[in-house]
Amino acid sequence: MSGSVRGAMSRTLLAIVIVSGLFMLGGEVTTTAVASEVDPEYRVGAEDVLLISVWKDEQLTREVVVRPDGMFSFPLIGDVQAVDRTVDQIRTDLVQRLTKYIPNANVSAAVTKVASYKVYVVGRVNKPGEYVIGHYADVLQALSLAGGLTPFAAENDIKVMRRVRGEQHAIPFRYGDMRKGRALEQNILLQRGDVVMVP
Repeated sequence: MSGSVRGAMSRTLLAIVIVSGLFMLGGEVTTTAVASEVDPEYRVGAEDVLLISVWKDEQLTREVVVRPDGMFSFPLIGDVQAVDRTVDQIRTDLVQRLTKYIPNANVSAAVTKVASYKVYVVGRVNKPGEYVIGHYADVLQALSLAGGLTPFAAENDIKVMRRVRGEQHAIPFRYGDMRKGRALEQNILLQRGDVVMVP
């Protein structure tokens, strides 16, 4: 078995482990991802919840919600840019800006709830719906979350619908080729809002 295939299988197994905490309601799947499950390279999005704490200062320990404008408010320093930044980048920014008020501030930051990284799987899969997950997912992982294809799915006519600067783009995905270990590069990472369509 090639390294690429083993890597894809490992990522799929990771997806299965992480979604063990999922719960389903009316075909829509949601999850709350705790900090330990979130990829360190995960870039924060609107609606995500962060836990910010400053050592030995309970008044500066709080959960904050990232607003639609990409910011959250924090005492002493005001608005902090969060969208499209990693948790470590946000923590570094907080330390730099708090140093003016608290020398050698010891700040920690963690994502306590992932609500922004949503992908959708529709069509001939066993569990179509919206999936909110705490890690970046590729097409195979999204199909795994959706319970796999139904017997009548057109496995080589799957498309990933992606909106780029207001325009819709269709990215083809041939599941049959993937099963045979071919064209592995098509198993792309999904972006926020991507829709996997299975005809």
